[in-house]
Formats: sequence, C-alpha cells, structure tokens
Amino acid sequence: MAKSRGVNGLGAPGSRESLAGAPGEAGAGDELSSLGSDSEINGGGGERRVDKFGFIVGSQSAEGPLEEVPLEVLRQRESKWLDMLNNWDKWMAKKHKKIRLRCQKGIPPSLRGRAWQYLSGGKVKLEQNTGRFDELDLSPGDPKWLDVIERDLHRQFPFHEMFVSRGGHGQQDLFRVLKAYTLYRPEEGYCQAQAPVAAVLLMHMPVEQAFWCLVQICEKYLPGYYSEKLEAIQLDGEILFSLLHRFAPMAYKHLSKQKIDPILYMTEWFMCAFSRTLPWSSVLRVWDMFFCEGVKILFRVGLVLLKHTLDSSEKLKSCQGQYETMERLRALNPKIMQEAFLVQEIIELPVTERHIEREHLIQLKKWKETRGELQCRSPPRLHGAKAISDSEPHSRKALDPSPSIILAPGQALPPKGRKNKEKKRDQGKVKPANGPNPEENGAQAFVEPGASPHHQSKDSLSSRESEDTYL
Repeated sequence: MAKSRGVNGLGAPGSRESLAGAPGEAGAGDELSSLGSDSEINGGGGERRVDKFGFIVGSQSAEGPLEEVPLEVLRQRESKWLDMLNNWDKWMAKKHKKIRLRCQKGIPPSLRGRAWQYLSGGKVKLEQNTGRFDELDLSPGDPKWLDVIERDLHRQFPFHEMFVSRGGHGQQDLFRVLKAYTLYRPEEGYCQAQAPVAAVLLMHMPVEQAFWCLVQICEKYLPGYYSEKLEAIQLDGEILFSLLHRFAPMAYKHLSKQKIDPILYMTEWFMCAFSRTLPWSSVLRVWDMFFCEGVKILFRVGLVLLKHTLDSSEKLKSCQGQYETMERLRALNPKIMQEAFLVQEIIELPVTERHIEREHLIQLKKWKETRGELQCRSPPRLHGAKAISDSEPHSRKALDPSPSIILAPGQALPPKGRKNKEKKRDQGKVKPANGPNPEENGAQAFVEPGASPHHQSKDSLSSRESEDTYL
C-alpha cells in the first residue's frame, strides 16, 4: 500500500497534538472554547435542560428520541448484574460467556460504572494500590504537562453538564486524573486522546476509580497507544487495513487507490474508543463490549463503519477523490451509527483475537523490515476482562476451595460408597449428652498456610456458598 510520507513523526493527523482539531470538529474549536468558559450557558442564562446522558438539550451532542428498554426488563437486568457483581470472581472464572452476552445486551445505566471497574480490573488495581492515587493527587506534577492538560480541559464534552463550566467540578476532576497519570507513568506523560477517555470514565464513577480504569485502558487494553511516537496505533492502523481487505474488499481497493493511509481516519476512532465519533447511546454500548472483549471491538466498529461507507459502487460515486473520501469518513451516515444497527453488526462480524494477533505479527515484521525496531516497548495487550482477570494470580486465590469437612490431624476421608453405610450404622448409636467434641480435643480445621478466613475477597465465592443461579 502506498504510504503518505510524513507519517513517521505524525506531525499532522495522528500526532499527540493533533486531536484538538480532530475530524468532525473542524471549525468548532473556538465555538466550543467560548461555550465551555464564559458564555451564557455557563450559568448566566436560564435553567438548562439535559437529556438522560447529561448533555444539554439542543446541543450537537444531545440525542433525539431513543428506543427505551422496558422498565420491567431493565429491573430484571439490574438484578442479574447485581448477582454477578456480588459474586464476580466465580462468574468470571466459570461463566464468562454469560457475562459477555450480558455486556452485548447492554449494562444497566445504574450499574455501568461499577461494572466497568470490575471488567477492566480497575477495582483490583485500586485495592492493590490503596492510597497511591492520593499521593499522586497531592504531588505538584510536571509543569510542562500541567499547562497542556489545562488547555485541553474545556474541549472535553463542553455540552455535558459535568464539563460545561470552566473550573467546575468535572474539569477539576479531569485535571486530577490526567495529572496523576503523568506522575504514575512519567515516561509516557500526557496524550490529548486520554482526555476524552478519562472524561467518559468520570461521567460514570468517582475520580479515584476513574484513574485506575484509565490506567487499565492504557496498560492492558491499548498499551503503547499514548506513547510519544504512537507506534502502536500505527501498527493497529495497518492491522485494520489488512482486515478490511478480507471483510470489505471494495473499500480496501478504493482507499488503496486514493493512497489514504489508515492513520488519517482511524487515529481518533481507536485512541478515543469512538467516544468522539458515535452517538452517545452507541458509545456506551461499544464501551460495554470493549471492556468485556477488548480491542477487537474497536476493530469491528471501524470495519463496520468503513464497510457501510465505502463498500459499494453506489457509495463510491460521491467519493471520486481523496478529499471527497476523507469528507465522507468525517461525516458518517447517522443510520450506520444508530445503536441497534451498529451493535448487531459488531456482534455478527467474525473478527477474533486470533485474527488480530496473527495480523499483528505480520505487520510487526513488515515494520521492522522498513523502519527498524520499535522505539516503544509496550507490554502485550490483553484481550478483554477474562484475560485481565486471569493475569491477576491473587484474585484466583479466593476461589480455592475451602474445606467444609473438619478432620483431625492424620485422619483421612472415608472411601466413596461407605458414606451411606456408616450413616445408617451411626443412626443406631446414642450420642453421649456431654460427650467430648473432637474439635475441642485438638482437632483443627485444615487451613491453607498463610490464609485467614478474614482475608478472603469480599467479592469472591468459596465452595461453602451456594451455587449461583440465573435470574
């Protein structure tokens, strides 16, 4: 594929500094800046009305009438999710496929923030690092990053009630999260694409929880995406383009002919997890699946958008040149981004982790042949909640079976088949009224070395607890 030269340093689309003027927001920067600071919408006018997601009614971000989930169905889903969240380790270990199906149906809004923390491993990360965020929050931070972060705050969802006011609690919390990350990973610092991701998290959870979820996204889901050279996002652009050849060959042929590099249209899509591209109801459904299944969801969304925009001769009639094609990708058809249609297309598209990892190896080899070794050594990404859960050894310890039969030292379990006979024989015996209790005569319950009944995870199940049931 022909490459657009100048992509090496990514000084234009795809650079860490380019997202302020990203596709779809051209010419809107000054308007959004004034609206987010000192306009009448900042408190000088009448009372604002917001939609169910918190966006100001009448703004470009607010959504029209949506297909509502019936209240009875919503309550049933909430009950099922509460059962899963309260018994999370067991569900993740034994019924992960059921969690995936429920994420595809959509997490109930009242539990979405909590579910994202569990799915991402952010909750475990917080518990492993108690007090760490407070330390980072109280530290002064690097001035070179603080200035850049402050300039970006008003650009993040300026029509949302949390972020509409300059210096409001939403912008303050966003600053705290982003500053803390620059201290937590000083070698990475700050990338503008992290700001909308952190803002979405803050809409659903407190600041400390949002910070650890951001850490998980940057380290587990999208490692290397926000590093200085953006090598990981360039590699994924090539992976996306290769997959496009298989799933939408006409779109692939057109983009190749026009010499449009993937980095020109997919950078913001992937780095912001489509939070600045799709209608908000679709954003939330994509994030539900992304937290559960990992980066393959972003690839599927990108492929669906490209396929339904460029994969027919009829659609390509109005995209004769490079400029017209880019304009079409900046102004996507609302119908293909509509929640029900998009989610169904995502679920049905057969792109798997294996496809992505195989293409990753191919593109990595090509990269080394043409550009040399990667400068950023990122850890391998983990494909979703199950992989992240399995990578945390300590969380599995709580699932080790706890013995429910108490034995004296050296005593063995009776062989199978003798249980009923011994039971019948014992029924004829009369127990002494004040007979000795074997437990009081030195018999001890078996306890795993170093374990304590008080050290079990609150969110884990032991074998003593009843089997979970589907609601």
